[in-house]
Amino acid sequence: MKAKILLVEDDLNFGSVLKNYLELNEYHVTLARDGVAGFDAYSKGGYDLIILDVMMPKMDGFSLAKHIREIDKLTPLFFLTAKGMKEDMITGYRVGADDFLTKPFDTDVLLYKMQTVLKRSMGHSALEGRDHFNIGIYQFDYKLRTITSENESESLSPKEAELLRLLCLHENDLLPRSKALKLIWGEDTYFNGRSMDVFITKLRKYLKKDPNIEIVSLHGKGVRLLVTNNS
Repeated sequence: MKAKILLVEDDLNFGSVLKNYLELNEYHVTLARDGVAGFDAYSKGGYDLIILDVMMPKMDGFSLAKHIREIDKLTPLFFLTAKGMKEDMITGYRVGADDFLTKPFDTDVLLYKMQTVLKRSMGHSALEGRDHFNIGIYQFDYKLRTITSENESESLSPKEAELLRLLCLHENDLLPRSKALKLIWGEDTYFNGRSMDVFITKLRKYLKKDPNIEIVSLHGKGVRLLVTNNS
């Protein structure tokens, strides 16, 4: 099926040209002309990627992104801007952007960026609904927030369960630190990072009885849940 794209752009000519270009490349595109219309379109749901202009009437792109991220921390989000200012880029990433393009930009580059992020986000979609995981000798129930092994059971806090689930979804692969912080804590900050480190230490203790399980932190990059001989 075609990926569904929400494009929010107040420049009528540019918006129409970009919409047509994306549709020629097999995307289904909804074009909204301002931030308020963009949020209304988003509220009707079902988008795989969102592209926002920064400077728009009624509601700017940063404000719109903030509203979206309050209820949706997963859908990939790109910003388009006519200014290449560092401050704007920092603001964009802080409110949850996945990427940032300065006009004029190479449309082929945009396509490659979209394909990369959509492949990653949609590729995990089948796994995102999983609630039960086998981790070595342990069974993890995400909904009940429990880790069980033989006759023992450990109850997890909501954040512990969220973090362990993300690690399980990325088993033996890298869970980017920024992704975990944005999804669970809402923002990638120093203090949230320190909090995440505490939760990782707790998860290591819960899983310490199985020598085939290791949670490895890679400085500045992320965390890996390494499981050998997993069933």
